[in-house]
Amino acid sequence: MLQLTKPPPYLDTMCLPFSLFLPPLLLFLLLSLPPSTTAATNTMLPSESETLFKIMESMSSDQPWRISHPTPCQASSSWPGIECKIGKDNRPHVSRLDFGSPPNPSCKKTAAFPSLIFSLPFLQSAFFFNCFTHTKTTLSVSQNRASSPASLQQLSLRSNPALTGPIPPQISSLKSLEILTLSQNRLSGPIPPEIITLRRLIHLDLSYNMLTGTIPLQLGSLRNLQGLDLSYNSLTGSIPDTIGQLGLLQKVDFSSNQLTGSIPSGVEKLGLLVFMALSNNRLSGQFPNGLEKLQNLQYFILDGNPMHIPLPLEFGKLVKLQELRLADSGYSGTIPESFSQLKNLSTLSLQNNRLTGKIPVGFGSLSHIYHMNLSRNMLGGVVPFNASFLKRLGRNLDLSGNPGLCLSSSEAHGSKVGVNVCGSSDQIASPASPSKNSQAPLPSGISKNPFFLFAVLCVWRLHHQMLLV
Repeated sequence: MLQLTKPPPYLDTMCLPFSLFLPPLLLFLLLSLPPSTTAATNTMLPSESETLFKIMESMSSDQPWRISHPTPCQASSSWPGIECKIGKDNRPHVSRLDFGSPPNPSCKKTAAFPSLIFSLPFLQSAFFFNCFTHTKTTLSVSQNRASSPASLQQLSLRSNPALTGPIPPQISSLKSLEILTLSQNRLSGPIPPEIITLRRLIHLDLSYNMLTGTIPLQLGSLRNLQGLDLSYNSLTGSIPDTIGQLGLLQKVDFSSNQLTGSIPSGVEKLGLLVFMALSNNRLSGQFPNGLEKLQNLQYFILDGNPMHIPLPLEFGKLVKLQELRLADSGYSGTIPESFSQLKNLSTLSLQNNRLTGKIPVGFGSLSHIYHMNLSRNMLGGVVPFNASFLKRLGRNLDLSGNPGLCLSSSEAHGSKVGVNVCGSSDQIASPASPSKNSQAPLPSGISKNPFFLFAVLCVWRLHHQMLLV
């Protein structure tokens, strides 16, 4: 064990003169420090704190903010929904505000969007979740760029049913924005083309609003974009081919709009794309020739579009696909055998099309599949799935609405997939073209024996003569 020993006596005599000058020396050093490092700078600038108090009082009545938290950002002041950082001036500054979701401050019924947040010079993130629910309000940004915080990187307004009106063009003044989320509100009007000048954007989410007009052609200018969600609006027109310039894009969702035309050829350049959803639009026509180049694609969702073409073979080359949804789109022809190469597939939805032929035998070897819907087509033949496959999927396998399909008797026990057992009286045979020499069958009970037919003729003639008497 380490033992402390008493210092030698000569050290006491050497240190005594120095100790007499120590207090005046420390005092001199403290007085010589610049004002920015003194204790007085531990408080927020009065102008910034006053702006913060006005924001809090307009948004929330949870507490008397000026009284309960007179010194924002102090360690002793437990202020929910606020984060602070020390600036270069050694003062605390508001860097983040959260409203609406516990434990953050709740929003009162009369709350309106506080454009004063853009006057907080060091604000980096602002979140408003389920805040504006009663009193109608609009998103407003000051036209004076000098008053917009150069530090704001994330602005999120979600689930605010009373947030109405257009997206203001002045939002382009927020040049440092990297994440802009304006989802599940009631915003209307077109997407302002000025939004394309936010070149630092990484994620743009305008989903679940009432936006109209077309997708801006200048979309390709957002070269840093990794996520783009414009789903559940009323956007029209075609998908601009400039989308191919977004080389870092990983997720794109344009589903549930009124988009027309075909999928642009520029899509093939999105080599990092993982998720693509274009369902419930009015898209049609052929797929891009370079579809197989999307080697990182894991989710492709294209339900509910009037495609009316055969299923492309190239889907079988997208080996990372986990979900492939192509239902309700009028696809015709057979299911390509190449689809059996999608070994990572977990969901396959091809229902309500006009597919014919047999189910590819290789589907039974898809070890990761847990949901398969091939219902309401014109498929035929014996279902190529063994008992183990049928048991694993259970009710997640739907083959109903295909009159020509049947299950072998050895695999049918306990399986409810919407088809009958092969050879049963309930099975409807696949339609076949009649032979040129075929004749209509005789009614039941009528024999083809010529003597029987002669006897019938004699009885008919005798009956005719009796009527003439």
